[in-house]
Amino acid sequence: MGKIIGIDLGTTNSCVSVFEGNEPVVIANSEGKRTTPSVVAFVDGGERKIGDPAKRQAITNPTRTVFSIKRFMGENWDQVQKETARVPYKVVKGDNNTPRVDIDGRLYTPQEISAMILQKMKKTAEDYLGQEVTEAVITVPAYFSDSQRQATKEAGQIAGLEVKRIVNEPTAAALAYGIDKAHKDMKVAVFDLGGGTFDISILEFGGGVFEVLSTNGDTHLGGDDFDQVIIDWLVQEFKNDEGADLTQDPMAMQRLKEAAEKAKIELSSSTSTEINLPYIMPVGGVPKHLVKTLTRAKFEALAHNLIQACLEPCKKAMSDAGLGNSDIDEVILVGGSSRIPAVQKLVEDFFGKVPSKGVNPDEVVAVGAAVQGAVLTDEIKGVVLLDVTPLSMGIETMGGVMTKLIDANTTIPCKKSETFSTAADNQTEVTIHVLQGERPMAAQNKSIGQFNLTGIAPARRGIPQIEVTFDIDANGILKVSAKDKATGKEQAIRIEASSGLSKEEIEKMKAEAEANAEADKKEREKVDKLNQADSMIFTTENQLKELGDKLPADKKAPIEAALQKLKDAHKAQDLAAVDSAMAELNTAFQAASAEMYAQSGAQGGAQAGPDMNAGQQGGAQDNGKHGDNVQDADFEEVK
Repeated sequence: MGKIIGIDLGTTNSCVSVFEGNEPVVIANSEGKRTTPSVVAFVDGGERKIGDPAKRQAITNPTRTVFSIKRFMGENWDQVQKETARVPYKVVKGDNNTPRVDIDGRLYTPQEISAMILQKMKKTAEDYLGQEVTEAVITVPAYFSDSQRQATKEAGQIAGLEVKRIVNEPTAAALAYGIDKAHKDMKVAVFDLGGGTFDISILEFGGGVFEVLSTNGDTHLGGDDFDQVIIDWLVQEFKNDEGADLTQDPMAMQRLKEAAEKAKIELSSSTSTEINLPYIMPVGGVPKHLVKTLTRAKFEALAHNLIQACLEPCKKAMSDAGLGNSDIDEVILVGGSSRIPAVQKLVEDFFGKVPSKGVNPDEVVAVGAAVQGAVLTDEIKGVVLLDVTPLSMGIETMGGVMTKLIDANTTIPCKKSETFSTAADNQTEVTIHVLQGERPMAAQNKSIGQFNLTGIAPARRGIPQIEVTFDIDANGILKVSAKDKATGKEQAIRIEASSGLSKEEIEKMKAEAEANAEADKKEREKVDKLNQADSMIFTTENQLKELGDKLPADKKAPIEAALQKLKDAHKAQDLAAVDSAMAELNTAFQAASAEMYAQSGAQGGAQAGPDMNAGQQGGAQDNGKHGDNVQDADFEEVK
């Protein structure tokens, strides 16, 4: 069985890990970093950049650089109006009332953009392992709805991954934290404040069993919101000083976003920071600068409501778990935004204990996902994970009421049935409207799907017996069925369309993603080949200078001719001609070397010609990953 990788698909950053050698390993990407910005850029020529290269060019390409796509996952158009107003790229209404990212007229679903990030994570793992990866455990915020979970699974499928399990992020963090403490009986609170989402989960573990007691949170509260309060403050300050509106300039807003994020991070370790943005915007034809000092106290005042918004979910989670603060043995902080001092103080004040600093908040979720992958492949034995559904699920009944079948914080997988009847005489068809949420009325909750049960035998209202069954799997994804007990007729729906994509659309997107991956691979091979040629040209010219008159004219001429061919092919970026010229140059140099060696005899011979593989280490293999033809070996130093 192949490796199951663990992926933390984050709003701001993503991370990939794998269980190897009896421990989880966080894998560095091709840029040498252990986390990858969840950013996708579309540049001229159809090329895509993902991660740090995408983030670096965001200021000059704001409308075609996509970030924070996780906040659009599994949502409908009406739910993301606040998010669309925040981002410089264009988001439009697509099929099934879903948001789509418009890049040069091509509409991308949030799943497709997320799949591009997942492809980068997949490739990072494959380069490290030296083998193809097809299976993954992917994490989601604990408070993600059914449609958001399904959208995440679809993103994995588009990226060419079989998603073996969807795991809640706080649960994954607890798994990583507690895997070496599984023999202890502990109750832990996981406070997870990431780039776009907030979760609080209460867990109990002991004897190898990890049980989630309760979870709560907000899928639209995170680091992006903390950045936004700084951005809003800077926009207002500039308007007060210069009378101009920075929001009208996408490039200026992208610079503000980067500066706000940097300031927020600096204020976690400093009490003040200077935001200095020269030539931010021309006003009346005169370029203006933005220079402001932001203190930690001012930032905390700006973010006060956001910080306080973390409190109510904590209270609710503790209440649902039936625990008091003294029952909690450890508080674990997860997510980059949990580094904010005011957030840490809030957590310490609420739980009455200093949070643990024993985990890396940026990596622990991916590590937990890798641990879950190892549990699924039996690399780790004796561990059982019992998670919960974050929100209540039910159906709409007469009067627009939501009738719950499964309550929030029910351990999954689970199955529950209830019997309903018709609301009118001789009714032969009923619509089963499936809902998720905690509000009493159907319209106040999230609609995640509906289907019709037909062929009901005509009878007076209240007579037909219709059994509705909710079945939630270990991923937290729902299947609903309805059965007329009198006729035996049954209709079922797996809530897959709630994300807005059909199976056919997913398959089409998967094929496109594979084609793009192949195109990206060819582009990389082209760059590597041209780098190799460039290195060979440089080496050959140096060796010709060093050899000087030692090289016979009849041997020098074919080398110079082949060298010129290689230069021309390199300039034209003709890969076939590059290969031919490199082979010709190598042959010419080897012939010259052989003759010079014969002439020099025992005096040491001539220098060897240029290496056909020159420069390859600077190209394809420079990141320490396993190439196709590279074998690892152990070396012993001889002294």
